[in-house]
Amino acid sequence: MEHLKRKGKKALHPSKKGNGGFTLIELMIAMAVGLVLLGAMYGVFTMHNKTFGTQEQIAEMQQSARAAMDMMTREIRIAGYNPAGVTFDGIPYDADKLQMYADLDGDGNTNGTNEYIKYTMDSDYPFEIRRDTGGGRQEFALNIQSFTFVYLKADGVTAVTTSADNDNIRQIRITITARTGRPDLDYTPNGGYRTYTLTSVITPRNLGL
Repeated sequence: MEHLKRKGKKALHPSKKGNGGFTLIELMIAMAVGLVLLGAMYGVFTMHNKTFGTQEQIAEMQQSARAAMDMMTREIRIAGYNPAGVTFDGIPYDADKLQMYADLDGDGNTNGTNEYIKYTMDSDYPFEIRRDTGGGRQEFALNIQSFTFVYLKADGVTAVTTSADNDNIRQIRITITARTGRPDLDYTPNGGYRTYTLTSVITPRNLGL
């Protein structure tokens, strides 16, 4: 009986071998695997984050160029509006600035709101197109690498190159090159700045009437 009691008592205490935890080597292996997985996840996250940031910059650049071109197109098309029949140049030749005049209120002059508009390129950082309606130059389109315009005659080919030929201006060819707001270290051309170029030939409806 005592033998059985001892045997039963011994059965109540499982061996220490059954309670053993992870060994130091097992912990080190688990930590190494975890670090590898964490590094891989961080690499994927960083890559996706960079790609998203680049695409966001490109979309913003394209939107800026398109918005600027759309607004200039609308305003240039009304240049030369002259219901009172007074004498003025709807788009006078100027190599440094693009100007347009229109008698929108029909009072015989171009002193009213938005009857005179001037676009100029500011080549200092942040490289932008500025718009002036008589109250001073205001920011119009940021991160613009270049803004050029050519005055054309009615054939759409021959350029007007002097103010003496103002009466023959019938079209304007505008080219806008926008760039991303920040450089991409993985993009080597142009100092890391991606660019987007738009060109449009605009025909004001009232010139030559």
